[in-house]
Amino acid sequence: QVQLVESGGGLVQAGGSLRLFCAASGLTFSNYIMGWFRQAPGKEREFVAAIWWSGGTYYADSVKGRFTISRDNAKNTVHLQMNSLKPEDTAVYYCAAGRVEYVAGPAQYEHWGQGTQVTVSS
Repeated sequence: QVQLVESGGGLVQAGGSLRLFCAASGLTFSNYIMGWFRQAPGKEREFVAAIWWSGGTYYADSVKGRFTISRDNAKNTVHLQMNSLKPEDTAVYYCAAGRVEYVAGPAQYEHWGQGTQVTVSS
């Protein structure tokens, strides 16, 4: 069974940093593009960042320059380093895996984690 387990969320002041982790199991990690999405109260799930096996990345404009996605293919883990956090970054963050054509589309991803809460105070 495929499992994606996120961790690392928490409460941080604006301008601070958090590092999220996603541990993947039950899948052939190299076959998947890995993505991070987030969902805030009253809003639809939105794309944050994605990373290919080769290390290529793509970011939402809202996080570009502040967030960095990375993956450790040997350990089957994905990370999201979040710097210069803003209150509008507050959301549940989800790790996702997919064999996708459009990396920013939630429907393109096959597997999802349970999410981890990130709260940024002003």
